[in-house]
Amino acid sequence: MGAAVPKTENTLHVESKYARMERERRFLLRELPEGLTRASEHVQIWDNYITNTRLRLRKIRIPQTRQWKLKLTQKFAPEAQDFSRTIITNTYLSATEYEVLSVFEGNEIRKNRYPFEHEGRAFSIDVFLGSLWGLILAETSFQTDEEMESFTMPAFAALEVTGDEMFTGGRLVELTADEIRAELGRRAGREQEFLKEV
Repeated sequence: MGAAVPKTENTLHVESKYARMERERRFLLRELPEGLTRASEHVQIWDNYITNTRLRLRKIRIPQTRQWKLKLTQKFAPEAQDFSRTIITNTYLSATEYEVLSVFEGNEIRKNRYPFEHEGRAFSIDVFLGSLWGLILAETSFQTDEEMESFTMPAFAALEVTGDEMFTGGRLVELTADEIRAELGRRAGREQEFLKEV
């Protein structure tokens, strides 16, 4: 008789009242939108992706107050290749709880996130640091599928990357800015147009 151990095929996927659907579209930018600079109000984010899981440890620092938010997040796309709709569950952590879980740090993305409003819509502008220096992404959220699907790309964006797995957090943690530049160049022959130093 085999050991009774949990495996992918015998694990129930239970609906949780604490999980919610996130609808987002994501765009690649050549530069910060007009009105934003690196010194504009922002938060600092450290994301650590736990290998072979759908889990992420996140630290958020608010520079103005020097306060922190710490959380463990599960985030996944219920339909393969549809990265516009994800299921997300957040658990907020104490400093002690985060310290215990920090053994999983290692696959890290660092970025500064700027709030930005354009034509009455709220965006988050992510300026990546470290090995992803030069990458700038904008994302915006929607309440309904209809609202999301009817939205047109904003003028300050260069390319929509919502459906591109390369621009998901779990994939970005494995890449460098140079690798993304090279891949974009292979795809479209315009490598120099994206990921400029800003």
